[in-house]
Amino acid sequence: MMNGPLLACLKRIACGIAQQFGPNCEVVIHDLSDVDHSIVAIENGHVSGRKVGDGPSMAVLDALSGQPGKMHTEGSYLTKGKNGRVLKSTTIYLRDENETIIALFCLNFDITELSLASSALAPLISVMSQKSEDRSIPQNVTELLDDLLEDSVRLVGKPVPLMTREDKIRAIHFLNKRGALLITKSGDKISQFFGISKYTLYSYIGGTSDESSRS
Repeated sequence: MMNGPLLACLKRIACGIAQQFGPNCEVVIHDLSDVDHSIVAIENGHVSGRKVGDGPSMAVLDALSGQPGKMHTEGSYLTKGKNGRVLKSTTIYLRDENETIIALFCLNFDITELSLASSALAPLISVMSQKSEDRSIPQNVTELLDDLLEDSVRLVGKPVPLMTREDKIRAIHFLNKRGALLITKSGDKISQFFGISKYTLYSYIGGTSDESSRS
């Protein structure tokens, strides 16, 4: 049986959790010394339709009929509330100095609406292209060019100092294909990045004087 100070402490914690997560979060304290009326405190009891003085849940029976020494906190499992509501539940087993389970501290969060919202949002946030990339969106053309240069290095698979002439040609063809040379003054930065002259840069891509002047 729980003593008064412990129960008072658990009630304060239950109240704080309920306030933090709102009316969809039910917090229940079961005292196993009175199985028929195990609920000694409850916050947001409307979630399951229970009140203080009501009887045990399946978790209580498990704690009493199972092997107490092997009972540990069970987190994030699904249960059903009244009217088939979907609940995300956690059960914490509280023990005395003899490791005997004396109480349960349970959380039941009604995720019914969240589950429906998730189902509705899934088609909107899913992607079908295999080209998905986890990368930031550049804020300006400088960042965009930096990203493209990083992509070219990633494509070749080796840092610039280790690149051969053929590697650099491959990287620069990639940049040209992606439109990097359309960015103003990009030729200067690309040439410097790869340690080549602008003449060499345009010889690699077969550029014209018009391209050279644009970059």
